[in-house]
Amino acid sequence: MTSLWKAVRGRSEARSLSTIEDYAAALQESMGYSGWSPLGITQTQPGQAAEKAPTDLVGYAQMFATNPVIWACMVARMAVFSAPRFQWQRINNGQPSETFGTPGLAPLERPWLGGTTQDLLNRKIQDADLAGNSYWTLFMDEMVRLRPDWVQIVLERRMHPHGGHLGWKRYGYLYQEPGCDPVFLWPEEVAHFAPTPDPLATFRGMSWLTPAIRETQNDNLMALHKKKFMENAATPNMVVKLAREVTPEAFAKFKDKMDSGHQGVENAYKTLYLGGGADVTVVGKDFQQLDFSKVQGAGETRIAAAAGVPPIIVGLSEGLQAATYSNYGQARRRFADGTIHPLWQNAAGSLEHLVAPPGGLGQSVRLWYDANDVPFLREDRKDAAEIQGIQSRTIRALVDAGYTPESVQRAVRSEDWALLVHTGMFSVQLQKPGSAAGAAADPPVPEEGA
Repeated sequence: MTSLWKAVRGRSEARSLSTIEDYAAALQESMGYSGWSPLGITQTQPGQAAEKAPTDLVGYAQMFATNPVIWACMVARMAVFSAPRFQWQRINNGQPSETFGTPGLAPLERPWLGGTTQDLLNRKIQDADLAGNSYWTLFMDEMVRLRPDWVQIVLERRMHPHGGHLGWKRYGYLYQEPGCDPVFLWPEEVAHFAPTPDPLATFRGMSWLTPAIRETQNDNLMALHKKKFMENAATPNMVVKLAREVTPEAFAKFKDKMDSGHQGVENAYKTLYLGGGADVTVVGKDFQQLDFSKVQGAGETRIAAAAGVPPIIVGLSEGLQAATYSNYGQARRRFADGTIHPLWQNAAGSLEHLVAPPGGLGQSVRLWYDANDVPFLREDRKDAAEIQGIQSRTIRALVDAGYTPESVQRAVRSEDWALLVHTGMFSVQLQKPGSAAGAAADPPVPEEGA
């Protein structure tokens, strides 16, 4: 594969690779094929071999900047997601164990000059929220963000030994900034974070905003409705009828005078005076009659549900109606366990191959996250301490019952009592009176004449 890429790069010196099509053509020439490439790098065959970058990043970014519900949900996700730090975690007998740090984690702790782990994670989750994907590469000891809508995933057909195609595998990434030459990166050079898979792609992710677009549009329309209501009347809409004998010139003059004196927020609730022949009929509805808060609150809740953020966490109206300490605690746990922890696990796995693993440990470690200092999870730490207290008492009871300490630890950790191994020794309380163990416990009887 390396020689193949060298051939492609050699071709690129004589021609400009400005698009994925140019890259595919250069690759085919290097292989000596003039038609369809055996690697399947083509844009015209069914099941395109390049998963194109999403083109909706700019639109979603505008939604983030203009819609307060989306802004609140994304900021809540960013605030919690960016709080932990990365550590190595030992794997002992297939079970996660202690965590520790090494100098190899420096790219994640100081990803760029003046940058922190929190800055890295903020951009990582923001890209994933808006584009469904976040791409990073390590270049000269600095983490470089690859804008998602400038990245295409290059695929290669997987050939079955008995003939036929067996899906696609990832060949590499093509990153191209507007007006610049593309940069090809191997899969091991890119950390690809795609927490929600796109069902129509093999490796590309999908933004959670995609299913919430309609609700977002409705929320924007509700906000526009409030704006227009305040601009035009701030009171129920009215129909003003004049006598049939009124001339068009008089009607226009009356309309201009009424608009100037009663339209807009500054004129709301003023007394309306009408001359003879004028009749006023209310045809509009106020916010209470429209049940405005429930209609808008339902849309806000559906947007929050798509983001995986309970409404009470971000202070949405429907969430605040059930705002008690108990409900907030349950919502916080749902947000942490159901949304944030899976995102942390995915992020650690995607970044692992970009940092240097500790030497001499082989496959006994993995990149993991340390959430001990995350304020949002302090109540979880209390629950974990209570669980450890229960486990310690269980371990003490099992050891006292004669089971080996090693097997007790394995059984409690894996919650599998079949792993317990007994020593064959029992406590004094379990011995029958007069047994060997009981007799050994009695003091010796002195012999006669002693």
